[in-house]
Amino acid sequence: GLGLGARGRRPDGIAERLTGRIVAAMEAEGVRRLVVVSAGPVGPKAAGDPLVDRLARKAVEAVLAEVYADLARMEAVLARSATEWTAVRPPRLTDGPRTGVYRRAVGGTPRSSRTISRADVAHAMLALVDDPAAVRTGVGVAY
Repeated sequence: GLGLGARGRRPDGIAERLTGRIVAAMEAEGVRRLVVVSAGPVGPKAAGDPLVDRLARKAVEAVLAEVYADLARMEAVLARSATEWTAVRPPRLTDGPRTGVYRRAVGGTPRSSRTISRADVAHAMLALVDDPAAVRTGVGVAY
């Protein structure tokens, strides 16, 4: 596993640039599978989200707009590639324990997505590596 990303609210395109380089190296070596962490707001809006969740999401999106734009461009790099990628899209990350109990939505966002622990995001990523339904799409994960 490799971790990359912005250290703050100004990503300066780091996710897009580094993902492009990783994809190029993977394609040169014939490596096919890649699972990345993106963010819930990059994916589609959840159907039927309560007003309080929609308002909270808009506030977070406004504050982290540049980070989410970089992650959206990262996902566009993946979509143009030949890799078998999956973008795991969590909401707000916590330092809680791994529970193995969370919701996931292949190609979507779980309703009322608010938090998930980093440990459960890692658990989800490992579980998705061999899931053919999760190839070349985003997967929303949340409690």
